[in-house]
Amino acid sequence: MKPRVYIETSVVSYLTSRPARDIVIAGRQQVTRDWWTTAPDRFELVISDLVRQEAAAGDPETARARLAELTSLALLAPTGEAQELAERLIDAGAIPETALQDAAHIGIAAANGIEYLLTWNFRHIANAVTRPLVESVCRRAGFASPVICTPDELMGETNDER
Repeated sequence: MKPRVYIETSVVSYLTSRPARDIVIAGRQQVTRDWWTTAPDRFELVISDLVRQEAAAGDPETARARLAELTSLALLAPTGEAQELAERLIDAGAIPETALQDAAHIGIAAANGIEYLLTWNFRHIANAVTRPLVESVCRRAGFASPVICTPDELMGETNDER
């Protein structure tokens, strides 16, 4: 069985956006494209309705491109447990109240037993300062926290490939 990866919206945004002039962002875009080409062979890619909603926002042309990349991915069903976990993440200060959707992504992934949460959101999700608190809140709620990582951190081989 392939490990499951929850694709957070920032990943598909980097995948489909026009090449950036900023070299850091351009590098992340290329890493994302490279990761995306081999990922379906190594992982089961999953999203939520929240990812679809966020991907559909903004410029209609770029929204169509984002949604097109998501069409073949498995969709996780929303659960009360995921919503409750998101609220706990906010209450514990792991995620700020202003970033409820970021807490929801973590809650959905954890409540569904997803192994990895893939993101380029360093502010609230892939954050070394808040990650231990996120993991602690998940554990106290009875869930394993997904490994929160970026595409470049998930480039290596999986156990299935060894």
